[in-house]
This record gives sequence, structure tokens and C-alpha cells, in this order.
Amino acid sequence: MNIFRTLHRSIVVLFIIVVVSIVTLVHISISNIVAEQSRAQQQSHSPALQLIVEELMKPLHISQTLVKARELHDLMGATTIDETQIFSTLKRMHNEFNLNFFIASENSRTQYNSDGSKIALIEGEVDWYFRYKAQPTDAMADIGQWQNPQFYIDLKVYDEQHKFLGVFGVGKGLKGFTEVFNDYKKTYGYDFIFVDQNNDITLTSNPELQIQGVTFKNMRDLPWFADLPTEQQQSLNNLLVPVEGVESLIAELNIQPFDWTLYLITPLQSRQTDISRGFIISIVTLLAIIFGLFLLIYNLLYYFKKDIQKIKQIDILTEIPNRSNVTLKFEELMYEKQSVSLVLIDLDNFTPINETHGRKAGDIVLRQVAHMLNNEIRENDILGRWGGGEFIILMPDTGPHEAAELCQKLCNKLAAMTITTGTTSIQITGSFGISFTAISRGMSEVISAADDALFAAKRDGRNVVRMQLIES
Repeated sequence: MNIFRTLHRSIVVLFIIVVVSIVTLVHISISNIVAEQSRAQQQSHSPALQLIVEELMKPLHISQTLVKARELHDLMGATTIDETQIFSTLKRMHNEFNLNFFIASENSRTQYNSDGSKIALIEGEVDWYFRYKAQPTDAMADIGQWQNPQFYIDLKVYDEQHKFLGVFGVGKGLKGFTEVFNDYKKTYGYDFIFVDQNNDITLTSNPELQIQGVTFKNMRDLPWFADLPTEQQQSLNNLLVPVEGVESLIAELNIQPFDWTLYLITPLQSRQTDISRGFIISIVTLLAIIFGLFLLIYNLLYYFKKDIQKIKQIDILTEIPNRSNVTLKFEELMYEKQSVSLVLIDLDNFTPINETHGRKAGDIVLRQVAHMLNNEIRENDILGRWGGGEFIILMPDTGPHEAAELCQKLCNKLAAMTITTGTTSIQITGSFGISFTAISRGMSEVISAADDALFAAKRDGRNVVRMQLIES
């Protein structure tokens, strides 16, 4: 199943439901006399609603899904940080989602950005990291990079022992927010103000209230807000207040994932007050519906995470599953409580082939060996490339002695192959190491036993099958 195609169709269906909801809510909230006028006003809000969904909700559920990926945890949890792999992963994410990503590593105290830059996380110089690290919350929305302001969603990353590994984040330039919101205000006359838990204005359609340098404007800086009684400042929902001399209705919506509040400010004509009030209630209800729908999509993505992780996890050279894919399949077998024999295959004297005949010849050898193994294994067996000249096979519901018999046939088949690389014929053999588990274990433990068996096979002259069972 193509998960993204299915998700796309689901979103289309959800938006059809939203459109139907818009029409229904508008019809209920206004009289028949002004129905056509109100529907036109409702449609004028579509660009703003689409912007909120695209610019806030989409980065949110993308980051919340990616932060659970094993690849990310492995990169950030490594004792020695592989900067090349980190930058490669961030660049791939940037190309796939058209967002800016970063990893702030606790191990290296360095922030790696998808544009290839990195920043040393020095206490006293990089305030946001240490301030966020000390907070109890695991997710935060923030504004950063004052020369080119970015809207960030920051998520803490922990390993399986709940050790703090650092912060994974997604960012998007504020230019798109400010330009579209400002155009929206000029066209339709409505103002948007997003504020954080400190009442600092983070996003707005009013250019005069946008971030200046490193300073946020605050709601208390607005004369109409400062003039309100203290109890009304706590909740502005459905309040009629004079804003710059114009009577306006304010709708309030809590954006819970960011701990932000959205104020939708609607200027009213005296004869349109009732119409606009019903209209704003409809919009707020619609925003709540959209927010709920995207939470639903996030939960679906969580359950489909394993399917998503499988995408593009094919070894390009051999066109069989790569290490990450095989690791995921092993975890699935453990989750399903299946016994499994794990086989490591190392091509004997593979490095000299590259040195003698060239890397192109080595690639041909790998492809033909992979093709042969893939044709010879059983339907339920899982073949993957483990790295270099190593392959791995998972044999579900197969005891170690049965696996040894199957591997001996593969070993003989491999030794009988003659691989032609242009004008050169190459004979190749392989050493096989087998381990087995009948209970749920970590893959590292099973791999370790298979490595010991593989070492024994090489020690015994190569081109043989050896088995190492895990001690109870």
C-alpha cells in the first residue's frame, strides 16, 4: 500500500467534510436574508485557514512523526557523532518536505542544520538550547534566527533508557506568514494575532506588531487591550471591543500543541454584529475541527510509522532491503513473538576483488550474489544487505539446525557460481554465521552471536557454515 497516496486521499475526504461543515454552520448562524452574503464572507477565509493548516499543523505532525524514527535516535545516540550521516539525513528530509531541519546533539554539543551549517552549543552564548533543556516540556514552538526569523517546532529526543539525546526541530521562514497574513488583512479586513504563553505576539497580520530585532511585541503594548478590565484580559473570546476606533468582535482559539492562543479580530458594522458573531463562531468551530482532524492524521501516522520507515529503505546497488529495513523487520518479528534464525553471510576475500578488478567488478559481484540469494531463499525468508560484502537473512519460525541445512545449500550454490564482469570471470565463496532466538531479544544480542559464528567460519578456512547459539 502506498501510504502517502492513501494519506492524500484521506486528507481530501477530510477537507470535503470541512467544506460541508462550513456551509452547514454558516446556514445555521445567519438568517435567510443574509445567507448569500455570509457564504461569500465564509469563503474569503479559506486562504487564512489553508495557511494555518499548511504552515502550522503540517510542520507539527511531520516533526512529531520523524522524531520517533529509529534512524534519528541512532544518529543522536551514537557515542561518536557521524556528522556526514547527520547532514545527509537532514538534507534528505529538507528535500522531501521542503522544510528546514536541525539536530542539536547533546553528545557533541553542536547544532547541525539542513543547509550544511553547524553551531557550537556553548552555554551563555546559545540561550535557547539550555533554556529549553531545563524546561519540563518535551515540545516547544519558538521564533529564532533574528536576521532571518524562523518559526521553529522543537522536540526533545530520548533513548530507550530516557536519556536526553538532544533536540530535533523543524523550521519555516516567517516571511511567508507575514506576507500572506498582511495581504489577507488588506483584502478582507480581518486581523490575526498569535501569542505565546507570555502574551508575546509571535505571528500577526499587522506589520506594526511583528518582531523587531530580538524583541517581541506584547499584547499589553496594544492600547485597546491595556484598556480592558483585568478579568476580561484573561479571556477575549466573543468580546466586542473598540480596536483603533472600530467596534470589533474577537474570537479566541487555543493552539494546544504550541501553547499559543489565536485571536481573530473582526471589525463590525453596527447592523452586521449578529451576522458577524455567528460567522466568527463558525470559523472558530471550523478551526477546532481542522485541528482535531490533523491530530487524527498524526495518530494515524504514528500507527503507520513502520510503513513510512520502509519507504526508500532499499539498497540502491543490490535492490534488496538495507540494514534499516531488515532491522525494522526483525523488530516486527519480535513484536509478533516469532522465533527466528538470523544468518550473516560474508563474501570471502571480497576486498581483493575491488582492489584487483575495480569497484565496478565488485558491484557486479554484489548484485549477482544478491540476485542468486533472493531466488534461492524461501518465500517467508527476508534477505538484506548488511553492509560492504555482508548480507543478512532472517528465517522466521525456523530452528537453527534447519537453518544450517538451508545455509549449506546456499553456501554450495554460491561456491558453484561463476560471475562474469566483462572480460573477467570471478569465483566467489561465502562464510555463513547462524544464530537463533525463540524469545523476544534485542537484535544486537542475536547479531553478536551470529558474528561469533561468522568468525568461527572464517577461522575454519571460510566457505563453511557455523552456528553459535545464545546462552540462556
